[in-house]
Formats: sequence, structure tokens, C-alpha cells
Amino acid sequence: MTRICVFGAGAIGGLIGARLAKAGEADVALVARGAHLEAMKARGLTLTQGGETMTVHPKVTSDPRELGPQDFVILTLKSHALPNIVEALPPLLGPGTTLLFGQNGLPWWYFYKHGGRFDGRQLESVDPGGLLWRKIGPERALGCVI
Repeated sequence: MTRICVFGAGAIGGLIGARLAKAGEADVALVARGAHLEAMKARGLTLTQGGETMTVHPKVTSDPRELGPQDFVILTLKSHALPNIVEALPPLLGPGTTLLFGQNGLPWWYFYKHGGRFDGRQLESVDPGGLLWRKIGPERALGCVI
């Protein structure tokens, strides 16, 4: 079964995680912290949408090391938070893991294989010191702008 981790289970990550878990086509896990994590551990993840309410019980953790390599990692953190979690990602990454970055605005990987005069340009404002470029690699990125 396909393994999918949603890293950042706030409003967007919770919605994506709940829908994926409800579909039952993948082994879904969420990485969260604080009150969201504790609520999901205690009561599951409840989504109310279009007059329908559903509760799912995917695996939830604050520690990605508990999950192992995933087929897909969906990152639904704010862009400025990515450098803070990059060191937590390696346990989730296998040789074929694809990372989907669901962020607002211009993503750090935007100019990778873009073509033209900006091809390969790294954006210091969204990837300070090229940390994400080096540690994750833009070749793993699957774009998703929210």
C-alpha cells in the first residue's frame, strides 16, 4: 500500500490527511505538534464539509522517525517554517520519495529546470543559505500552490 505522510496537520494538512485517510487507498500518517497532535491522538481527526461530518484515525506523531520512509510526503507548513523542519525529514525519505510542497507564494524550488536566464536560480528569501535546495533537493519536489 502507498505510504503518505502529511507533515503539518493544521487546517490544510488536516483536510488533506482526512480526505486521504477516508479514501482508504493509502497508509496515511500525520506529523503534528501541540494541541492538534493531542486532540488527534485522543479523538481522531474530524472533518465537517458540505454538511457531512467524518472522523478518521490515521497514525499521528510529532516524531517522523516513528514512520519510516514514505512514498509521498505532503508538506503543508508555512514556507518560512520549512528551514526549521528540514533536519526532521530524512527518516521519511526513501530513494523514490516525492515531496509535495503545499505553500502560498513563490516556492523555493521554482527555478529548478525552469529554462531561460533564471534556470537553476536559488531564492535566498524563501530558502536562506540554500538549505532546502541542498538537504531535500528540488528534483524531489512536486509543486502545489495553495
